[in-house]
Amino acid sequence: MNLPSYLKHGLFGAVALTLVGAHFVPGASAGNPILGTAPVMAATRPATTAKASLAGASLLEKTTAAVQAFAAAVRPLSHARALEVAFHSYFTFQAAHPDEVKKPLLYFVDYGLPSTEPRGYIFDMRSLAVVEGPFTVAHGRGSSVGQYGVPTRFSNASGSAATSLGLYVAENTYGFTGHTGGQSYSATGLRLKGVSQGFNDNAFARGVVAHGAPYVTATRAGRSEGCPAMEPSRADRVLPELANGGMVFLFAPDQQWMSADQWVSSSAE
Repeated sequence: MNLPSYLKHGLFGAVALTLVGAHFVPGASAGNPILGTAPVMAATRPATTAKASLAGASLLEKTTAAVQAFAAAVRPLSHARALEVAFHSYFTFQAAHPDEVKKPLLYFVDYGLPSTEPRGYIFDMRSLAVVEGPFTVAHGRGSSVGQYGVPTRFSNASGSAATSLGLYVAENTYGFTGHTGGQSYSATGLRLKGVSQGFNDNAFARGVVAHGAPYVTATRAGRSEGCPAMEPSRADRVLPELANGGMVFLFAPDQQWMSADQWVSSSAE
């Protein structure tokens, strides 16, 4: 499958350039979570304008409005179309499976960035506001050679311990138990259903979940068994909000995945 024409030929060129040059706006850092409060990130007025334009909008119009609303409110990302790909996938799945998208929250991670940089966000796709982030997120130990850095290998295979890219539906929370440094720990866990066929649809069988982990701190994230793990206190706060109908999108500038994932490569209409 090929990327839809508007992704390949840059219909969002101006927005993409704005995104690459975007600067983080203080107020919602890893140390200043804002879940459940009025967003303090920039782009409040553009988000309001974009929200008003979503009623009856086409998929392309919704995606464009979301990119424009968030472009000035996120740190520079690894790819000019990172948000465009995520939002196109989100709105495409929402249109196809409205009963599964019960909450407007989207947990987005840019795995094109190193684990020593904040690369996770929680977006409200209804109000087009940043609810939380940026914050550090772990990738699978099978996705990188070193303890820290940029993951370069992604897999849907059991036993790979790798991160799986694509779109997920957030299911129920539960008491997660893990091991690190020879010791066990408990944290909030969130079961995930991968809906990118061939890329992450083996996530449930592999036990790939979102969860808190002590090896993730405000400044860097260690490696998981393939899970998009976050700081324990953040997991306690945000994962119950995502549960039972939120969405998760794990991105990386991987051309093979971007050209073949059914939600990324679907046509604009």
